Amino acid sequence: MTTQPVSPAESPVQDREVTPPAMRKLEVQTATATVPPSDSTPRSPSPLELGHRSRGRTIKDVIARIVMWGSFGLAMVPLVWILFTVISHGVGLLLQSQWWTNSQRNINSTDVGGGAIHAIQGTLLQAAVTAVIAVPIGVLTAIYLVEYGRGAVARAVSFMVDILTGVPSIVAALFIYAVWVTTFGFQRVGFAVCLALVLLMLPVVVRSTEEMLKLVPNELREASYALGVPKWVTIVRIVLPTAFSGIVTGILLGLARIIGETAPLLILGPYTKSIATNLFAGPMPTLPTMINQDRTELGIAAAVERMWATALTLIFIVLLLNLVGRLVARFGRVRS
Repeated sequence: MTTQPVSPAESPVQDREVTPPAMRKLEVQTATATVPPSDSTPRSPSPLELGHRSRGRTIKDVIARIVMWGSFGLAMVPLVWILFTVISHGVGLLLQSQWWTNSQRNINSTDVGGGAIHAIQGTLLQAAVTAVIAVPIGVLTAIYLVEYGRGAVARAVSFMVDILTGVPSIVAALFIYAVWVTTFGFQRVGFAVCLALVLLMLPVVVRSTEEMLKLVPNELREASYALGVPKWVTIVRIVLPTAFSGIVTGILLGLARIIGETAPLLILGPYTKSIATNLFAGPMPTLPTMINQDRTELGIAAAVERMWATALTLIFIVLLLNLVGRLVARFGRVRS
């Protein structure tokens, strides 16, 4: 059997023999470079790999922590101081049942005891009437700004809301006094106080509702429009229920803001020690005006004790409204 001779181009042995030494050295260096170093290969670790931080960053971090906690402590000092002072001076009367059931009728300045039910009822009644007026106007205004507002009219409405946000309470009270008493000749009554409080509560409701409506995903609106649902039905049945918890939170925060206002009450709402529920005739007691009444008699220990107890009652109501608002915001977030 005769074997065919293998040509030099087809012989692998011949290929290895004709490969230049410089080319083989380059191939070995390339293969060595592509092989990752093993764990046993000694190398000098960098400071970041050892978990070390630069000294400059450490100093900056410590300074930032000190400034942050120091600012928090400075902000907490007046709050804790006020709460401690009010609670220590006024908690005694709050623990008595007559404070929550009786009024100050037939109680002189030097008499010990009495209650604050007349002022609590007046405060809650005025806050409720204020909310009945301010909430529909504020919610509808926010709906207009978010869903319909375009052009100069929307910008004018938004600008007026911004102005109302910065109006002091005494300015709102003087405006209502000029219109209600000076222009129309009506008496200083509880309803006039509610009108002044509406001016203070309205921007809070508008801005909070506006922000909650903006959080509603546009996909929900577009899906409703694709099904042929009118825009007003989409707002009522989809947009408002989705943002309901945020709207309620804004309303409660607005109530917490206006419930302790004093200037409108001093200018427009006379105080009485009896229970009064008529907003359109006669004086109406509230917690801020009760505090002001006892403040004028600081030399009498009984009046001073009632003043601190009334202040603590007002703080308790405001705190309760804020807690309810936080709970509503926590357990009823906007659904996406």
